[in-house]
Amino acid sequence: MKITTFNINNINKRLDNLLHWLRTAKPDVVSLQELKAADAEFPQAALAKAGYGAAWRGQKSWNGVAILGRDCEPIVTRTQLPGDPADTQSRYIEAAVHGVLITSLYAPNGNPQPGPKFAYKLAWMERLATHAEELYGAGVPVVLAGDYNVVPTDRDVYPTQSYAKDALVQPESRALFQRILEQGWVDAIRTLHPDAPMYTFWDYMRNRWPRDAGLRIDHLLLSAQAADRLVSAGVDRQIRGRQGASDHAPAWIVLRNDAKARRKPPRPGRKAAPGSLRRNAPAPRRRPLLVIDGDSFAHRAYHALPKTILRRGGRPAGAILGFANFLLKFYRTEQPRAVLVGWDTVDAPTYRHEQFPAYQSGREFDDELLEQLDALPEFVAACGFANAKASGYEADDFLASAAAAEERRGGTVLVASGDRDTFQLASPSTTILYPVRAGEIARIGPTEVRLRYGVDPHQVPDFIALRGDPSDKLPGVAGLGAAGAAQVLHTYGTLENALRAGRFPAQAKNLRLFRSIATMDRKARLPRLSEQKPTWRSAAMLAREWELKQLAKRLEELAAQSSAA
Repeated sequence: MKITTFNINNINKRLDNLLHWLRTAKPDVVSLQELKAADAEFPQAALAKAGYGAAWRGQKSWNGVAILGRDCEPIVTRTQLPGDPADTQSRYIEAAVHGVLITSLYAPNGNPQPGPKFAYKLAWMERLATHAEELYGAGVPVVLAGDYNVVPTDRDVYPTQSYAKDALVQPESRALFQRILEQGWVDAIRTLHPDAPMYTFWDYMRNRWPRDAGLRIDHLLLSAQAADRLVSAGVDRQIRGRQGASDHAPAWIVLRNDAKARRKPPRPGRKAAPGSLRRNAPAPRRRPLLVIDGDSFAHRAYHALPKTILRRGGRPAGAILGFANFLLKFYRTEQPRAVLVGWDTVDAPTYRHEQFPAYQSGREFDDELLEQLDALPEFVAACGFANAKASGYEADDFLASAAAAEERRGGTVLVASGDRDTFQLASPSTTILYPVRAGEIARIGPTEVRLRYGVDPHQVPDFIALRGDPSDKLPGVAGLGAAGAAQVLHTYGTLENALRAGRFPAQAKNLRLFRSIATMDRKARLPRLSEQKPTWRSAAMLAREWELKQLAKRLEELAAQSSAA
């Protein structure tokens, strides 16, 4: 796994150079800094065409950071460095890619010093050191990649006195960088190249590139779990020499795959006779069961699409159309054996509301949305799929019950939901399809849950009880936060163990209640989920009846394709 950090110094101005480097170097993960582009100006389409998913936080004219994943979408865990909510500069983003937590950080330059810019630099680095200690303690592979704007030692700068007063080499800056290293982080480049200069930055001024008058300010620091996998590291110096290049060159590392064992390829055997089946031939892989949180995607569609989308009789249809788009996309990309859509019962309380009246209080839904929520199960049934809805249950409960039942049968499950509570269902057999930016879908398994929260999937209800959940009006433990909740579970394993050890005695009853509320009911009754064959033509007829002509046309095309197949 090749991971790189690259200060691109204006991504749109140097897009051709970036794409050329991606084609030739083929990095798996790229941390980019100094985008100098607002969010809407980020060249997502060009990068997608090159085979890279992206997560970014832009800023007009200055700063801006991004993480690219080759043939995958980075799963964002943070979009700003914690510790100062008033800091609006786009200098930090964090995401999980292939089981490794990656940062893209762009530390302040700090010049001129002394002065307010240098004070901001030191305060920012203090915050980074605090957060780095938390990440290191999570016990997962982490790569702190980015432009630190710190020259760690004199051997990381060409022989000169011209930088003596620069903020990049000041004792205070170096001390904060060293403080991070002393937490246990490994400087990958310096570890594998202890004596070579390994510069990553050459200023445009004073002919510094031709003179190789460089600095090393772009670093990849590795947690213990990542350092154990370090194979090689280097700097792609040649990129700095291209026409119109950034003043930085990409620094990179390679981590070996963390798979502990790989299957040996089968030994070649005699060719089987026509029509016979080899005794040891593997059985065909069963297609997954797809379970969908209907309310989650209906709400998302309702708020994303124009309210001017209407069906027959001038009635609202935006949520119907948007939900249908999600449903068809999931079916096309995942090809499930069966589909179940779970629904909330909006007009009836669940046991959660009865036990904790503040649960989800204050939520109000537009009449136009409620009308479409009533109509959507009819559309699902017309497609040949199953619905689950019952008084006293939420959609999440049906998702959990279906996942548990399918796992017992030895099958695999895809749970589509925008509710992170469903992360408690992640397992080797169950993957969460979680919507992120611009309709993209992240795939969340146990590793991604650990990277996001620092806990295992089965600990998520305990984590929610301790941390709280503002959207559901669960207060949690005041002042504990996500990091504190994860630390409690690291120490005690479960909320119950923590309570038995005497933690949070005044809140024990409520915390047990919050855990119960956050736990999905895996025993909710389900319809039969045998193999399904979509009835696209029936769905098209319903769409025609509703006068949703474009949707009807798409469904008719699917019906024709199915018949041809």
